[in-house]
Amino acid sequence: MKPYEHSVLLDPSKCTGCTTCMRHCPTEAIRIRDGRAVIQSDRCIDCGECIRHCDNGAKRAVSDKLSDMDHFKWKIALPAPSLYGQFDNLDDIDYVLNGLLKIGFDEVYEVAKAAELVSAYTRVYLQTEGVKKPAISSACPVILRLISLRFPSLEEHVIHMLPPMEIAAKLAKSKAAENHPELSPDEIGVCFITPCPAKVSYVKNGFAGYTSAVDKVVSISDIYFQLIGEMSIDDQIEDLAETGRIGIGWANSGGEATAIFNEDYLAADGIENVIHVLDQIENGNIPPLEFIELNACTRGCVGGVLTMQNPFIAEARLHSLRRYLPVSQNAIPMGVNYIPDDFLFEDLPEYDPISRLGNSIAESMRMMADIQKFKSTLPGIDCGSCGAPTCRAFAEDVIKRTACPEDCRLRDAWQKKDGKA
Repeated sequence: MKPYEHSVLLDPSKCTGCTTCMRHCPTEAIRIRDGRAVIQSDRCIDCGECIRHCDNGAKRAVSDKLSDMDHFKWKIALPAPSLYGQFDNLDDIDYVLNGLLKIGFDEVYEVAKAAELVSAYTRVYLQTEGVKKPAISSACPVILRLISLRFPSLEEHVIHMLPPMEIAAKLAKSKAAENHPELSPDEIGVCFITPCPAKVSYVKNGFAGYTSAVDKVVSISDIYFQLIGEMSIDDQIEDLAETGRIGIGWANSGGEATAIFNEDYLAADGIENVIHVLDQIENGNIPPLEFIELNACTRGCVGGVLTMQNPFIAEARLHSLRRYLPVSQNAIPMGVNYIPDDFLFEDLPEYDPISRLGNSIAESMRMMADIQKFKSTLPGIDCGSCGAPTCRAFAEDVIKRTACPEDCRLRDAWQKKDGKA
């Protein structure tokens, strides 16, 4: 199996071993070894929480550069809806779309436009007999990887719908090929402008054997100043926007959920809240619901670590921007009760769940018993001095032989205090 290629990386030269990133990692993918953070690739979900909380800039996201699009003859921009919330006093998204043309793109295809189509087909999906409820949105790649690694029992709840970014890439390439028959498929390139590193990883790795139609992924923060320099309210702008409230609403938490026109939904944002909701679903401790929207970032994609603005400010700007838009400019034909194959994926990617300890049930049970036994000898204060986020995680590291019992500096003193030594 091809190794998973991550977009969140560590710069050891800037790391001080302060444990901040380790404490905030939702999958316990970070350890401190020899005074530096180490990211365990098989546990990392590219959520960017370590980037968000690292004061030293030791964690960074790797994405493509705008110049990487130069070898394509026809360059198409796919702006995420969250891009529109980055600009102050913006009253027309056409300024942004025209600005993208000015910085070198030949065409713009709004991801918000594809989002409206995905919303329409999601309504069809939820009415399909046999769908496991509550149905969980597949739009956020962090959530998909989190479920596969930490909540594999919930995989059957995931909606098998490709994200708007992917639908937009397919439709944009198809449109360009039709309008420009002189171009070969290799000469048409699409570039997604992303608010988060997880989308970069999605494109790099593909999806369960499916190769992404997106060619390059550039961060909002990388093009922000170049774009804002080309946006002027005094310019004559072309009318390019083809989306409404529903499409732009996908940028913030709850936008996707409200677009299904069903009151039996839940929308949660922020990785800790998301994990709490997934725990409740797994335990059956949640009211009957039709649909669940989960966003790893605070307030949704506007809170991505590759954006420029405070997510709450960006969200408020988007609410103002949406006020005078139609509900939607993209709908499916009346009476359609099926979903095109191009909008669906077959299987979720296969990963080893992080709760799996051994290669067999017997081995896993033995290791679990050993972990519990060793954990009982630890202080239980989760101080992090051992280089693991919790005493439970340290005990697992010791049993897996990736750490030594002596790494816990308080263990001997605690055992003597309690008379266990």
